Amino acid sequence: MRACLALLLLSAACAGPQVPKEPNRLCAIFRQHPDWHESADRARRRWGVPIPVMMAILYHESGFRPDARPPRTTCLWVLPGPRPSTAYGYPQALDSTWDLYRRKTGNRRADRDDFADAVDFVGWYCHISHLECGIRKDDARNLYLAYHEGWTGYRRNAYRRKGHVMAAARRVAATAARYETQMTACPQPAARHRPCLWPF
Repeated sequence: MRACLALLLLSAACAGPQVPKEPNRLCAIFRQHPDWHESADRARRRWGVPIPVMMAILYHESGFRPDARPPRTTCLWVLPGPRPSTAYGYPQALDSTWDLYRRKTGNRRADRDDFADAVDFVGWYCHISHLECGIRKDDARNLYLAYHEGWTGYRRNAYRRKGHVMAAARRVAATAARYETQMTACPQPAARHRPCLWPF
């Protein structure tokens, strides 16, 4: 019995990160997940995109849920149908876009349900949006529009016909601004590495 309990506790300790308890407070997110701050800061240094912008995009795309997927459609109003897209994980990246990221960055083992990979992907995508579309790296609204519509769709102003996308972009911008204000008061979290002792 004790052995079973120990295994259960060890399994829980080695499980993936939990969804932030206070997703509207950036300092609280990084207190709960100090390794997320390390990953976000690494992506910032690599791609030049502010942490609040990347975190706001991740929040509004998935709610920081590693296994997020679009809800299924329905067949005949009751039966579960296919999902509307292949979006998955923290960044809600499509299969094709994720494959492009892995090829272009050489990060072949990247997973969409791994936060470090997800935040690096968002930084990379915003960096390309800056190069391809001329969007400033601190312009959360337009970076999100390019993120949602794709670079070609953004250049064609496809979002202007989509009120819900424009409303989402405004929310992302508001969250990024709030995160930016909060971050100036955040003590820099020290990384806490908890080694997993699961016997592989």
